[in-house]
Amino acid sequence: MFFLIELYAFLKLVNPSWFHFSLTFVFIGNVEMGTPSVLWNIAKKCFTVGVITLTVSDLFASIVQVRGTSMCPTFNPKTNSLLDSLSEDRVLVEKLCLRNYKLAHGDVVVFSSPNNHKEKHVKRIVGLPGDWVRTIYDVVHVPEGHCWVEGDNSASSLDSRSFGPVPLGLVKGRITHILWPPHRVGSVDRKSPQNRVCAS
Repeated sequence: MFFLIELYAFLKLVNPSWFHFSLTFVFIGNVEMGTPSVLWNIAKKCFTVGVITLTVSDLFASIVQVRGTSMCPTFNPKTNSLLDSLSEDRVLVEKLCLRNYKLAHGDVVVFSSPNNHKEKHVKRIVGLPGDWVRTIYDVVHVPEGHCWVEGDNSASSLDSRSFGPVPLGLVKGRITHILWPPHRVGSVDRKSPQNRVCAS
């Protein structure tokens, strides 16, 4: 704005006719190009916000909806409440843990299915690389670069008991908080099953 005022003053001193022409041109340009200019500014801001959002979502954190009952009662608890029956939990997924895979027993993680990478699952880490995990029928060794995951609701969970240890490279982040519904907002506890894991 100040630059334009100084430019106009300079043109008026040099040649008054140039000043009149330039002022008319800018005025007409603003009238004719005003809407596209506003739209361009909005588009630039939306693009910037989009890039920042994608960067934050990819590197730091994102919000995910938890479907199904495999993690009940931690997520989507079965109650008689109308609010619980109408809405599924939405959770905060923290991704800084993926640097050097700083995961711990009892963390709840989001990962891509080993059988179909388009599917995302939410389960709890029971075993880490090198651990021996006791299942109903056997004791399983978790190889390096893998983790053993299970749902809190074992009766309706498709997890490592079905598809085996999950490569750490498929883990997309750790769930730290429930954000929705409002009456369930809070942090997610880290719980480890007792007497089922032996470190090598």
